[in-house]
Amino acid sequence: MIKRGKQGKDGHVKITFSLPAEEPPGPVSLVGDFNGWDPYSHPLTQRSNGHRSAVVTVPTSTMLHFRYLGHDGVWFDDTDADALHHDGGRLQV
Repeated sequence: MIKRGKQGKDGHVKITFSLPAEEPPGPVSLVGDFNGWDPYSHPLTQRSNGHRSAVVTVPTSTMLHFRYLGHDGVWFDDTDADALHHDGGRLQV
């Protein structure tokens, strides 16, 4: 699930990326052009609602390119992305 926040006074938007706690099993990181594709920048964290999530703050009118990196180097996409391509999801902020 992807949730877009409202634009702040600084012209930035908070985007929350979340997955169910059990799927996929093991640790998952959010990686994309906003963090230099660094798998250590945005690990999904367990929440009290049973989901894992990570939040990024980006300028409004940004096109994000992203994927998830799971256990054992397995890459996967989020079907809630605005568009899916061979190299990951796209999200217009």
